[in-house]
Amino acid sequence: MSEGITLQTKLSYGLGALGKDFACAPVYIFLMFYFTDVAGLPAAFVGTVFLAARIIDAITDPVMGMIVDNTRSKYGKFRPWIIIGTLLNAVVFIGLFSTHFFEGPALYIYAAAAYILWGLTYTIMDIPYWSMIPALSASRREREKLVVWPRLFASLAWFITGAYGLYIVGRLGCGDQGAGFFNVALLIAVLFIMSAFLIARNVKEKTKSESEKATEKFGFKDVVNIIVKNDQLKALIGSVLFFQIANLLVGGFAIYYFSYAIGNAELFPVYMMVAGVAEVAGVFLFPRIAAVLPRKNLWFIACGFPILSCLLLLAMGVISPANVLIIGLAGAAIKFGVGIANALQTVMLADVVDYGESKTGRRSESVIFSVQTMLVKFAGAAGGFIVGVGLSVVGYEPGVEQAPATVIGLEFMMIGLPAILMLASGVIYRRYYRLHDGFIHNSANNVM
Repeated sequence: MSEGITLQTKLSYGLGALGKDFACAPVYIFLMFYFTDVAGLPAAFVGTVFLAARIIDAITDPVMGMIVDNTRSKYGKFRPWIIIGTLLNAVVFIGLFSTHFFEGPALYIYAAAAYILWGLTYTIMDIPYWSMIPALSASRREREKLVVWPRLFASLAWFITGAYGLYIVGRLGCGDQGAGFFNVALLIAVLFIMSAFLIARNVKEKTKSESEKATEKFGFKDVVNIIVKNDQLKALIGSVLFFQIANLLVGGFAIYYFSYAIGNAELFPVYMMVAGVAEVAGVFLFPRIAAVLPRKNLWFIACGFPILSCLLLLAMGVISPANVLIIGLAGAAIKFGVGIANALQTVMLADVVDYGESKTGRRSESVIFSVQTMLVKFAGAAGGFIVGVGLSVVGYEPGVEQAPATVIGLEFMMIGLPAILMLASGVIYRRYYRLHDGFIHNSANNVM
């Protein structure tokens, strides 16, 4: 088979990410707000549920990776699970934004159950989706070209959700936010299912990839060994986890920051709109940046832009509060770095798959890529937990003017904490990650 990946495959795979991330972005951007300000749940309770669900994912995500890698069918091992997971998650997604229909003890039980089920069903679809990349081409260059497509469309989904989400909710709900969120969920579920069937029709893994040649199946002990013995996977986990917690902390907290610390909720869509465009630009420019700069410098660049964003917001508070230009620049800075990081981490994971095969003698795309799904969900939950607990600690009260001490706390969680986490990500990467130029089989010395 030729190493080249067809345009039809790239486009279909990218559109799959569009539908997939439309079903993901509202959860990470608006679910905390929906739970607290629409459904009426306490922020601390919501944050605790977010974190508890990710403890469950720490087990279920790698297990799902094992299930996918053990799958043998005439449709391949990835596509059947993409369809099954999408259908299940679409139903749960609608249910998640039906929480406001409940009240009393039932509200608490339903919200927790719906969110946990959302995470479990999203795993079924997301892990096989990303795991396809190493099976579509063995060429590192082709992988770098391919990964731009899903990351571009995913960034587009996040851009539309962040910039226009509340506006669309208002329009579809005719002023009733609960009805608006529910109607948006229905629309997204339909697009999500359509995108999954497009992938199933047009995106086919290599029929005789290394993983398909393996006849021995994986057990849970094998999954543990694959993760534990791969030192580069652990280095990547540390780097990505701190980065994504910072990113999703900002994403989940921005609506509170602009509404209550800045005092102008209309600045939130401005921030998210510019940020979304910048993220698309970061993903789009990634192959060109990777071709010019040494790979080992790219993660530092990805971390540096969000730190610059935090510094801009800090300076704005001193010299020109609520300055639209500075807010736009801050949004652009963080998401340009996120765009680079999202594309880079997917290519890095593909390299880690190759490296892990040399270390363990077992090739497992889905187990390795299950870590990406787990990290994104855990980062979102950790961000949500920090937001939920943080709001309670600083004395946040929904819908009222906040006390000065509360405003300072809101500013720290939007500016100070993300900068610290981004710095930690860069330190871990510099100290432990070594696959800067990919991995060449049977030559482990190349990564040392």
